[in-house]
Amino acid sequence: MQIPPKLLEILRNAKRVAVLTGAGISADSGIPTFRDAQHGLWSRFRPEDLANAAAFERDPKLVWGWYEWRRRAIAGAAPNPAHAALVTMEHRFPSFMLITQNVDGLHAAAGSRSMVELHGNIMRNKCFAENIVVENGIADSHDPEAPPTCPHCGAFLRPDVVWFGESLPEAAMLAADKAARECEVFFAIGTSAAVMPAAHFPRIALESGAVLIEINRDTTPLSGAAHAVLRGPAALVLPHLLKSTWPGH
Repeated sequence: MQIPPKLLEILRNAKRVAVLTGAGISADSGIPTFRDAQHGLWSRFRPEDLANAAAFERDPKLVWGWYEWRRRAIAGAAPNPAHAALVTMEHRFPSFMLITQNVDGLHAAAGSRSMVELHGNIMRNKCFAENIVVENGIADSHDPEAPPTCPHCGAFLRPDVVWFGESLPEAAMLAADKAARECEVFFAIGTSAAVMPAAHFPRIALESGAVLIEINRDTTPLSGAAHAVLRGPAALVLPHLLKSTWPGH
């Protein structure tokens, strides 16, 4: 893959970088996308009919079972070279922020620290009533088919993810917005650029004067506006881009 020399020069001189990642980066680790994940028992359900508070109140065992099934699928996955490349970028640029739509926790597992998880993390639980994260909330004695209960109030625990009809965490939104407005270079990696409000951030960066780089297998609504579009799987493209920018490092 040929990387435009101008793009390499921009990256070598950049001080402030922001990155938005979507399901495409996790696909290279073998994790199915949110909508592709439905098969077997769960093919009878639409994700929208399970990932909401009303469904959990109506049938907590059903919703908990679906998330436990998804967690088992994710537990067998490992970060790929794209996740590792983003950790390298975090250490290389003076100012760096990773904004992810993914809930699988692979960025953190790879070592990313300057990060906001817009849609939460499926590997954490929080209290359905109090909306606070509960560490080690699953007791060995609880019914494995039902959600465990909150040690503080006794309400069911739920996955710490953003469900349909819920707002994204305010702190994460503010941090992502700040990074998009202040960065010199903004990467959109493996995201469809169609899910709001995350899809706003590349546009905000553009309007603020940033260079927009898209890495994706497919064309997206963002492709026509990007300064550079690198086609292919992120696990191949991103490490190649870093090696081309800093040969020998």
